[in-house]
Amino acid sequence: MIPISIKALQTLLNADLVGEDVVIDALSTETSTLSHGSLFVALVGERFDAHDFVITAKQNGASALLVSQHVSCDLPQLIVENTKLALGQLATWVKVQCDVKTIALTGSCGKTTVKEMLASILSRKGQTLYTANNFNNDIGVPLTLLRLQPSHDYAVVELGANHIGEIEYTTKMVKPDIALVTNITAAHLDGFGSLEGIARGKGEIFEGLADGAPAIINLNSNGGLYWNSVLESKQLLTMSESDKSADYHALNVHQIDEGCFQFDMVTPVGIFPIILSLPGEHNVANALLAASAASNVDGITMKEVTEGLASVAALKGRGMITFPRPGLRLIDDSYNASVAAMKAAVDMLDSFDGDKVIVLADMREMGKYSGTVHQDVAEHLNKASIQTIITYGSASAVISEHCGGQHFDNKDKLIAYVVKLIKIKHTVSVLIKGAHGMKMSQVVAAIEEATTC
Repeated sequence: MIPISIKALQTLLNADLVGEDVVIDALSTETSTLSHGSLFVALVGERFDAHDFVITAKQNGASALLVSQHVSCDLPQLIVENTKLALGQLATWVKVQCDVKTIALTGSCGKTTVKEMLASILSRKGQTLYTANNFNNDIGVPLTLLRLQPSHDYAVVELGANHIGEIEYTTKMVKPDIALVTNITAAHLDGFGSLEGIARGKGEIFEGLADGAPAIINLNSNGGLYWNSVLESKQLLTMSESDKSADYHALNVHQIDEGCFQFDMVTPVGIFPIILSLPGEHNVANALLAASAASNVDGITMKEVTEGLASVAALKGRGMITFPRPGLRLIDDSYNASVAAMKAAVDMLDSFDGDKVIVLADMREMGKYSGTVHQDVAEHLNKASIQTIITYGSASAVISEHCGGQHFDNKDKLIAYVVKLIKIKHTVSVLIKGAHGMKMSQVVAAIEEATTC
């Protein structure tokens, strides 16, 4: 974080100051990550109030506090009406201080992969800040921006949301130079209410763009008429894996080693061969999105684009392939699940030869659409040549019913069954996927442990 005095923050945030002036050079909303010189931001949520932990914050090295009420602590205190909004104000100020080319992205799925691809490309040219982990909501985005330094050349900021208005708030904070939406599909339906709500919510990202700035959309999955007005003043760029009318599209797509793909990328400046380091044909579309954004950054050539896409490291829980023992291909896609992501996982596993096992858990936050979207996945899975289908949860039971699978309501019993199964099947590919709240990473860990004992 850029060093700043508490006195300067008082003016910036229109806050009351209690205590002496100090300089802070770090910030945290968690007491466990504080260090000397840090500002502790006491956020308030539905089920917590961080004002209760200011003494712990002091003990862990905090030098000052950002609070919404006076607290009994001898550290300097900045008192504001709302600490979350003040966090956003501070992040907005930091972004203005750093002259950094910024790409913002959102979408129903693929955001994190595209973000990692962009970071891999831009890092070849300059110092790049990019969203860590899942810091993509109305708290995570400002925390990401607060990591900016004047030495950064580029920033890649992922914007997530589960309701209308959240991206409108964060995109105005980020003020991107380029913005893109990966796709629009069934995810967080409980909060958005409908696919129309998702389209409107994701389209808010373009409100942070200046007139004439590049706005990138997926011709196969976008907001359509809902985006027309906001895109009128932008430089519209399109991509598609299959539609040859798109500015960026793919030709000669074919699978190579370990589920990865190779293709020719058609761009406004020529055709370039692309080899992907991440498995799954869905990553062809992700690569086109990343390439379309990166190639519109001044100074980035197709050399950086092709090299960056060829060297993206897989993330745990997001389609990472490992071999815990000879003969066992374990595909850990356990981090989260939407309809499109579930179907992509099915297709990826189906692309491998030999015996295959898929373990799927519920997709969450689907509201009244839960039955419909799980049935949709079931119908897609039924077309694949996957020999063993296992499901866990409540909503996913329909998948096993439709596809002749084995369903479990108890995770311990599920794990015992899967571990026994992989001991019987010597040569097999196993894919694990489900909503983050279903904690399917526990199944992955159990398989890894069982194969190393």
